[in-house]
Amino acid sequence: MELVIIFGPPAVGKMTVGHELCKLASFKLFHNHALIEPVLDIFPFGSPPFGRVVGEFRRRIIEEAAEADIPGLVFTFVWALDVPEDADVVASYIDIVESRGGRVRLVELYADQAERIARNKTEFRLDQKRSKRDLERSHRNLVELDNQLVLNTGGVGRTKAEDLIDKHDYLRIDNSHVAAPAAARVIVDAFRLG
Repeated sequence: MELVIIFGPPAVGKMTVGHELCKLASFKLFHNHALIEPVLDIFPFGSPPFGRVVGEFRRRIIEEAAEADIPGLVFTFVWALDVPEDADVVASYIDIVESRGGRVRLVELYADQAERIARNKTEFRLDQKRSKRDLERSHRNLVELDNQLVLNTGGVGRTKAEDLIDKHDYLRIDNSHVAAPAAARVIVDAFRLG
């Protein structure tokens, strides 16, 4: 199985590009909010039970996908590159797939904050991620995460995440002015998927 991990800051287009990539490569999409939304119905975001449940389900889905007879899985999420524990979690997902003979590709999306603020209100995003429908709260969260975390490579200093990235097939796309179908095509062509 191919696992394509698409990461980047909020509203950069991870789910939308992943959706288009799945169309081209006949992969399955596992966007982060597919889990977050139902868990939010029970536990508050960031609470210990929320973190445990989301973490365990992510891991189990990746394990089952790696065992199943599917060509590939696209997993999207916000990766805090400056948080060593996040790199450890991503490394564990990579290990799951590679230990079963699969291959992992890492795709980083970048778009400037102004573009992401505009995308934060798109119909597809709001349809798929009901927790983002409180636009004021979602906007505030986007800006706060930008200020608190390193969400794209090329920042100040070297991170554990970048050490992990360097060991795998990796592609960085500035999709500030690139439509999702075109970005997906770049991924398919770069990694010869589908």
